[in-house]
Amino acid sequence: MPSKLDDNALGGLAFHDRHSRDRSTPFAQTLTSHPVVWPGRAPPTSVDYPVRRRGVAIVGEDGYMEEAIPVLRVEDAAASASWYRRLGYEQEWEHRFEPGFPAFVSLARNGAARLFLSEHTGDARPDTLVCLRVDDLTAVAREFEVEMFEQPWGREVHLEDPDGNRFRLNSADH
Repeated sequence: MPSKLDDNALGGLAFHDRHSRDRSTPFAQTLTSHPVVWPGRAPPTSVDYPVRRRGVAIVGEDGYMEEAIPVLRVEDAAASASWYRRLGYEQEWEHRFEPGFPAFVSLARNGAARLFLSEHTGDARPDTLVCLRVDDLTAVAREFEVEMFEQPWGREVHLEDPDGNRFRLNSADH
């Protein structure tokens, strides 16, 4: 396990990338030696990663943000990112080990609710289910022209992305 990672790494994310030639090198360190595209902005620093949960940042003892990020398998990351923009996500960065290789993309909604999209065939299974709590459920239902369901825990919307990944969105006010 590496010590603290530099600012070009993924905010402290450290796991082994099974696609790299050297399996002993953590993925975040591998990123520093491969091109990472940060559309329209400089690479993030740890300041870019505070999670806001009702005004509170969740940070681990080592100073890194604690966060679970679903990895979704997609065929075409650019086309999928376009679909996710309708859901309020913005692309943070894109990584390819070399030109023409599969893309690995980070998306964030309101700077916090992150998703990773991966064109790598072994990274995730298709037909994943992700639950997402949002403040603007009515606007999401309107954007996708879908019905809202009343559940015992609150209102909910069901969506499916172009690759068959499923979403259950519910309102943060319940």
